[in-house]
Amino acid sequence: MTSNSPWNRCLALFLLLILTNCLAQEKQVSAKPTPTEGDYIAHNFHFQSGETLPELRLHYTTFGKPQKDAAGKVTNAVLILHGTGGTGHQFLAPQFADILFGPGQLLDATRYFIILPDNIGHGKSSKPSDGLRAHFPQYDYDDMVAAQHELRRELFAQLRSFAEARSNPRVRHVRELRR
Repeated sequence: MTSNSPWNRCLALFLLLILTNCLAQEKQVSAKPTPTEGDYIAHNFHFQSGETLPELRLHYTTFGKPQKDAAGKVTNAVLILHGTGGTGHQFLAPQFADILFGPGQLLDATRYFIILPDNIGHGKSSKPSDGLRAHFPQYDYDDMVAAQHELRRELFAQLRSFAEARSNPRVRHVRELRR
């Protein structure tokens, strides 16, 4: 066989296709969004049971950037809730993140502001095993929904305040003086 034989050209083309595919997959993996984590503290949270917790911690992960309309309302937020036995981080696993959040995917993180909260009793949010154990308030789905609603409302209020502060020259000046 000579170096210009059809088999050698076919093999070279096949290897080129494999290399191109590998490089394309590597580019997709590197295009994953970078998550940001935070905690919201709900003060004096009232549970359906009548019990109150002085500080209820709700942990969350976000990625993407919030986009706002003329009134400052976030228009591209997506709140994704986990099941009863998981955390928001489960959606960062490849079987979810690679399919949902990549460029051109259903919830493309370059288009949407994605919020993945940990529910009461899960992940890094407040839970009985943090120390209260049997003294932790009894909670149910109504409490979880109420806590997530408060997280969403407060998180968007913080985003709105941050945007207003950035656009207000007096606030920007005060912030620069504090440095």
